[in-house]
Amino acid sequence: MSTILVLGGYGAVGREAATALTERPGMTVIVAGRDPGRARPVPGTTALRVDVSDPAGLDRALEGVDTVLMCVEPGNVAVARACLERGIDYVDVSASRHLLTGIQELDGLAAERGATAALSVGLVPGVTNLLARICAGRSPGRDLRIGVLLGSGEQHGPAAIAWTLDGLGRLDGSWTMRFPAPYGERTVHRFPFSDQYTLPGTLGVASASTGLCLDSRLTTGLLAAARRPPVTGLLRRPKVRSLLFKALEKIRLGGDGFAVTVQAGTARASFSGRLQSRATGRTAALLIRQLPAPHPGVRHIEQLVDPVAFLTELAAEGFDLHLDQER
Repeated sequence: MSTILVLGGYGAVGREAATALTERPGMTVIVAGRDPGRARPVPGTTALRVDVSDPAGLDRALEGVDTVLMCVEPGNVAVARACLERGIDYVDVSASRHLLTGIQELDGLAAERGATAALSVGLVPGVTNLLARICAGRSPGRDLRIGVLLGSGEQHGPAAIAWTLDGLGRLDGSWTMRFPAPYGERTVHRFPFSDQYTLPGTLGVASASTGLCLDSRLTTGLLAAARRPPVTGLLRRPKVRSLLFKALEKIRLGGDGFAVTVQAGTARASFSGRLQSRATGRTAALLIRQLPAPHPGVRHIEQLVDPVAFLTELAAEGFDLHLDQER
């Protein structure tokens, strides 16, 4: 019997992960957040109030826990350190480069305490890392191009919207990627997902670039326009962001489908389906169930599992995997 603490467990990703973990026997799942009384309960789990910025409260919450799944972004490095110091495995779905870099520096601590910190565990990064490992193996020595198509009609929380707005305009470059049906060829715009920074180190490739587009061509055009410095600066103003958040809660210009695809030379592999938050949550839950032991240290998902076997099992939960494509 393992005890899993899901921090940020009432958000879209946390709920999906917690639900998936309760579907398999042998796991006690604790869903934690700052105000569980206001959240919709997750059947089969125990609710707990935890503020990750409170060291004493976090210390109490970690008692008797085997694995922590981090589904929020404040204080990730501090939480990871607290877990690893106690020999507790830590799994993080963050897509922010600076957070993963900070946790990577805890590798020595993790190895000393015999714990594993698993990073890049979600759709992007995560599934994209595994697709990249497959393509890099089929076309060695080639640069990686990663395309991410997200549904602009899927409902996201304020934190996810803020993260996206903060990433606009930080990287230059656009190119065309071919996504599985029904999307086809789309123009993607380089976006600061963390996978492109970690993959050269974990896979030994020269470079990797990740581009983003939305399922709606209209919203993709708006995304491209928002990358211009004057617009980006405007979107960082609190009043403008507040109005935009309210508008995005009411307006749905696209659907809830997603697709990610990776190219390296002639090799291409893709993964697609509905609800990116579900894909991220299910990826995290599957990784926790398969977390190798002993495997102490800080590792990214592509260093921990066999990519084909893992993605095949994940696809069985209602997603589509394409591994035999060539350009």
